[in-house]
Amino acid sequence: MEFLESLGSGFSYSQPFGFYLGTCSPVFEKLQADYQRFLEIERLLLDPEVTANVARVTALAKERGTLAKVAVDYGRYLDLSRQIAEAESLFATETDPAMRSYAVGELEGLRKQHAAEGETLRDLIYDRQAGADHAALIMEIRAGTGGDEAALFARDLYEMYRRFSENMGWKFEVMDMEPTELGGFREISFSLAGEGVFRHLQFESGGHRVQRVPQTETQGRIHTSAATVAVLPEPEDVEIDIRTEDLQIDVMRSGGPGGQHQNKTESGVRITHLPSGLVVNCRDERSQHKNKTKAMRILRSRLFDQIQERARSQRDHARRTLIGSGDRSQRIRTYNFPQNRVTDHRIGLTLYNLDQVIQGDLLALTRALINHDRREQLGDS
Repeated sequence: MEFLESLGSGFSYSQPFGFYLGTCSPVFEKLQADYQRFLEIERLLLDPEVTANVARVTALAKERGTLAKVAVDYGRYLDLSRQIAEAESLFATETDPAMRSYAVGELEGLRKQHAAEGETLRDLIYDRQAGADHAALIMEIRAGTGGDEAALFARDLYEMYRRFSENMGWKFEVMDMEPTELGGFREISFSLAGEGVFRHLQFESGGHRVQRVPQTETQGRIHTSAATVAVLPEPEDVEIDIRTEDLQIDVMRSGGPGGQHQNKTESGVRITHLPSGLVVNCRDERSQHKNKTKAMRILRSRLFDQIQERARSQRDHARRTLIGSGDRSQRIRTYNFPQNRVTDHRIGLTLYNLDQVIQGDLLALTRALINHDRREQLGDS
């Protein structure tokens, strides 16, 4: 942390800082406040009077942990700003051609690093302001209208997100599934964990529509089917307190493929949260204990999603973005196979590479949604 302390609170920002982040923007103000608070906590944790209070040390250490990434990256950004200012000064005052050429080369490299660090900071601040800094989430996909074809489309969406997860290096785990005889899914839930997972997938909630010739269609007619996707941030245990007396836990026979074992044992678990009425089923594992653990994770995420939705509704009462609320009934995207086209209706984006998107190449879509929402959240022009 030496370079953080060396910059100090009185650092004078050079032109590049204002160019990339805007010294009067909400981003700048939030970064500066977090940075100063981090330095203050660092000093407090060295104070003997503070360290004698275990409870306060614990609270400060936790707060420090939430600020550390932003503070370190922000300090690096300020350090690059200072280096750019020094290189600009050298270029302005130096008369030797060789030294001026050296300064130009230095400036080019520093400005590239500076711009990249600025984008990293934008993402960090955006994630926190938009509530997108969750390291794990649970996705639920349910077949909608369209019968067997809708269930097959639900499977295709599942495979699309699974491949995207592999491409991004995230951890992936199936939580529960209800397969059909044709290989589709009436519903399936799975967890994903890793850096940036919620940032990239937070806008996938809603109705997804497919237009294509089904496998079962003999006359070549195009059918329209649908599936719904729910994205639920997975909270830490400390964020959701669930009382045992508020739960009704029932066991049941596992469903789906799995041979004779699943038909003979009651390893499936159904958990009902009595105050909210939420019901979670989990039948994927042979172990009742594992199914209960997974069901509790899903329940925590659904309860956390309810809490966040109430907060979002209050916060966004007077402000509705084009990206939408993530309402499950809202149609957000159409996948047209005959035209190799995917259209996101919220931001009017159409891409003609559906063959790649359905194989997990989602970055163009997720980045467009992130950038749109970031402009809305942070007031970028």
